[in-house]
Amino acid sequence: MAITGEFVAAHFTITTGTETDIFCLKSIKDSVIDPYAYLDATWDFNNYTEGFICSFVGVECWHPDEDKVLNIRLADLRLKGQFPSGFENCTSLTSLNLSYNKFQGQIPSDICKRLPHITSLDLSFNNFSGEIPASMANCTYLNHLIINNNQLIGHIPPQIGQLNRIKFFNVSNNLLSGQVPNFVNATVSEDSYANNEGLCGGPLQKCSTHRSKSKMKFDYSFKSGFVIGYAVCATSVVVVFISYCVPWVYVGKKNKKITVSEMVKLMRRRKHNRTVDDQADNSPTAELLVEGTKEISLLEKRVTRMSYADLHDATYNFSENNIIGEGKMGILYKASLPNGYVLAVKKLHHSHFLEKQFISELKILGSFRHVNLLPLLGFCIESKQRLLVYKYMPNGNLYDWLHPKEEGQAKIMKWGVRVKVAMGLARGLAWLHQKCHTVRIIHLDISSKCILLDKNFQPKLSNFGEAMLMSSTDNSSVNSEFWEMAFVKEDVHGFGVVLLELITGVDFSNIADSSNSILNERIDHLLSSSNSYSVIDKSLIGQGFDTEILQMLKIARNCVDSIPGRRPTMLQLYDDIKAIRERCEHVNDSDMLMQPQILPVPSENSTVEIEIAES
Repeated sequence: MAITGEFVAAHFTITTGTETDIFCLKSIKDSVIDPYAYLDATWDFNNYTEGFICSFVGVECWHPDEDKVLNIRLADLRLKGQFPSGFENCTSLTSLNLSYNKFQGQIPSDICKRLPHITSLDLSFNNFSGEIPASMANCTYLNHLIINNNQLIGHIPPQIGQLNRIKFFNVSNNLLSGQVPNFVNATVSEDSYANNEGLCGGPLQKCSTHRSKSKMKFDYSFKSGFVIGYAVCATSVVVVFISYCVPWVYVGKKNKKITVSEMVKLMRRRKHNRTVDDQADNSPTAELLVEGTKEISLLEKRVTRMSYADLHDATYNFSENNIIGEGKMGILYKASLPNGYVLAVKKLHHSHFLEKQFISELKILGSFRHVNLLPLLGFCIESKQRLLVYKYMPNGNLYDWLHPKEEGQAKIMKWGVRVKVAMGLARGLAWLHQKCHTVRIIHLDISSKCILLDKNFQPKLSNFGEAMLMSSTDNSSVNSEFWEMAFVKEDVHGFGVVLLELITGVDFSNIADSSNSILNERIDHLLSSSNSYSVIDKSLIGQGFDTEILQMLKIARNCVDSIPGRRPTMLQLYDDIKAIRERCEHVNDSDMLMQPQILPVPSENSTVEIEIAES
């Protein structure tokens, strides 16, 4: 099975009644001091019924009847001792919370080997000391890293800033010093660094530029050596750049990787064959070949390559008045062509870390067409500029409809329109998950901000920079059940959060972590309460759809279940929501899921050619 994404290295199997997870919990219990016997009360290893460890306090399983641990939450149990041992035996663990205890000592230097698939790590409000391990940057799936209120010293490893999945980071109330990391995909506030007097940079005060005379002498010697070695260094950079691209590079039907030497030949050949216009660009280019199972073909035949000058003019020099949105990847502008046609142009931020997101978006939206995917019309690669050109969506994004920036700007979205949006989004995701013929596409970043609305309020899913592709015909590399639970069900959770926003008008993004039970508890309380209507958007109450709204709320609850195995599939959700809409109004939607991929399936020897400028 071929996968595009960083999870290629995961090759473990989800099994029922696994002994390793039981041994994991035994090791944890034996390695901690439990003065109030919280663990002794429920962690009974003499019970041999299937799934017995799933009833342990603080333990959440992938399935309630399996001994396969998903999350461990031991917060505020007053546990003591060193960092617990045995976590490496919980091979499917994705979230660990040890906050508000009395653990001490250093954070293990091999913590990412012990927790290779961790997405959320909370060690806050303990007595951990020593430095933050530089190896923490190897926890490539981390979304949340919370280590505030400890006794940590030294610098924050700058490599942590390169973790491109990080969404929340907090090291406040420690004894840290030095430059804070430059995060590539997260905005970290000043509060996250509070009460560390030695920290500087980022949202804090600038780091001092004062240097001693000896330091200046060293710098002079260094610069002299740097000039001499520059040529060698430049050559090395080219090789490293090519090596970075190698995971994308394949040729022929045997998936044989192109060697670095062959890449150099391609670069030279491309450079030799440039046109006069190409030669006017001072930046040399490299040819990046991307293999994509059977459907890949030349992207430039699918999507128009546009000039930077034309897009610059169409957006009035990328005027602030033309900005219609901003996200992690870049700024979205409204562009007007001389013929009156209107486009949306996304200008990416200058960062080589966004190259993969750029290629992912270009590859997916350039290769697949569906009524609920945002149409990609063109792209631009010139020098360091990266731009994507989409069909303009006059009704903006769903988030702005549900959460106006200022009071008095509220836009009324009727219930029928909300159901239409929910059904369209479910239809698009179901098609991506199950109907894309040779590959399955998992979005992994669903939110109301990436759902655009056309003139008829048909939803269009965008922002595929974090998406993953999996062959639908080969299950040899990664266990299919793990793929389903870890990634496909993540999309279902994201859909559920959007569904809640449609019903309530409330922004749940701050508590919408898929491993977080707060959201589930809140919804359960509402469903069991006689006052369920208190959470529903006031504009929807009394319009004759109360029964359908409560049904939709129950569907949303199933989507955000803390146990991924209990979440429905997107196809099931589409059928359920379609039934609700058909009760409201007659809808014939039978052909939408069967809409074929517009682009023909290319031959096995086809490739995608993308020209990437070196920085």
